[in-house]
Amino acid sequence: MNNIIVYLEIEEGIVADVSLELLTKGRKLANQLGVDLDAVAIGDGLETIKEQVMPYGVDTLYVAQDKRLKYYTSLPHTAILVGLFKEQQPQIALMGATSTGRDLGPRVSSCLHSGLTADCTSLEIGNFTDAKTQKEYKDLLYQIRPAFGGNIVATIVNPDHRPQMATVREGVMKKEVAEKPGKGNVLQVDVNKYVTDADFVVSVISREMQKSKNNLKSSPIVVAGGYGVGGKENFALLEQLAKEIHGEVGASRAAVDAGWVDHDRQIGQTGVTVRPKLYIACGISGQIQHLAGMQESGIVISVNTDPDAPINAVADYVITGSVESVVPKLIKYFKKNSK
Repeated sequence: MNNIIVYLEIEEGIVADVSLELLTKGRKLANQLGVDLDAVAIGDGLETIKEQVMPYGVDTLYVAQDKRLKYYTSLPHTAILVGLFKEQQPQIALMGATSTGRDLGPRVSSCLHSGLTADCTSLEIGNFTDAKTQKEYKDLLYQIRPAFGGNIVATIVNPDHRPQMATVREGVMKKEVAEKPGKGNVLQVDVNKYVTDADFVVSVISREMQKSKNNLKSSPIVVAGGYGVGGKENFALLEQLAKEIHGEVGASRAAVDAGWVDHDRQIGQTGVTVRPKLYIACGISGQIQHLAGMQESGIVISVNTDPDAPINAVADYVITGSVESVVPKLIKYFKKNSK
């Protein structure tokens, strides 16, 4: 059918945000290619999945429901996707670059000999000419991601093998309801057609889920610090500012590597991606690795002693000065104006 298929990551009957983000992007790509956007839901208790995903323009939702699939395990999910992909022959298959996607994606691509680009930050449609053979390919998926430690941005194409598979990190794409509804078809998948008893050799006896310690990904205001903050004690100033303006504290990799902040607050290529309405970058130089995680922010304020810092080029407002001198003044004026 050569459609686009998105694998839906589901937890307790709720579709993950990263899957909805991929449906949004998948709908746009499908419109460009003139094909359908399909989605695959695997699990148990999937009665509400249709109403969750149809607003994003899904044409066909494949539902594989079985009590044995309540929790994710590698073998049955792989068997179902491989079997379904062989039948439907999608030209593009997308899933989140989560712990589940990083386990499932390589297994499926290996079985199908299709190749996989991991941790993409952008997906586009374009043409490609092989420099060696001069053969031209139309409407390929441009799988775009940072490479070589974030020093370059690579565009990867898969000319000959299908599906073109990619995993995408949460937050790098917007989640938006489609302008026009899709066809809205729902097809029940016969699980036993694809899996065997051997696929369930691993069973989940119990699980312990830990909630996130912060609300960094969805906070409308983020105060982030880099190595230029100067030390762990100065991050207390950022925490005070964030508390005053009801935001969350983030950090660059350099600050995390220095031991000033926990890793779960790292923003950038190897951390989380945020898109707040207001992003205050304190002592952050603005290397491409960090910009990849915050470039979709609404308003960016840079506080830096270096007037030529790379992050100033993307900032809406630049305050030249040290964190120790600028941040206390920001706290003072926010307190004054909030009364």
